[in-house]
Amino acid sequence: MNSETTQITILMRALADPTRRAVFERIAEADEITVAELTRGSGVTQGAVSQHLKALKQAGLVAERPEGRNVYYRAQPGGLLPLADWMSHYRAFWRKRFNNIRNLLKEIDP
Repeated sequence: MNSETTQITILMRALADPTRRAVFERIAEADEITVAELTRGSGVTQGAVSQHLKALKQAGLVAERPEGRNVYYRAQPGGLLPLADWMSHYRAFWRKRFNNIRNLLKEIDP
């Protein structure tokens, strides 16, 4: 496996978990947010949120900034770039498939 494939795998694994995706989305919506703020109203423990943050950080999706007793997390949207690049390879495939469907529908109902 090359490094790009490895990074895509790490990203997909990080985002495969729905709770982790929700944590990432909350971070992305905020400028910066603490673990305590992420835990409030999430329905999961602070320890679980910390584990999700660890996976997101390892995937390059979040960065942290310590300040006193708090650690602030912010989204690193550039971390999604390898996944976006990988998905762009399939854009032509899907465009062709949608064109085929469009043509079929025109034949069925001109």
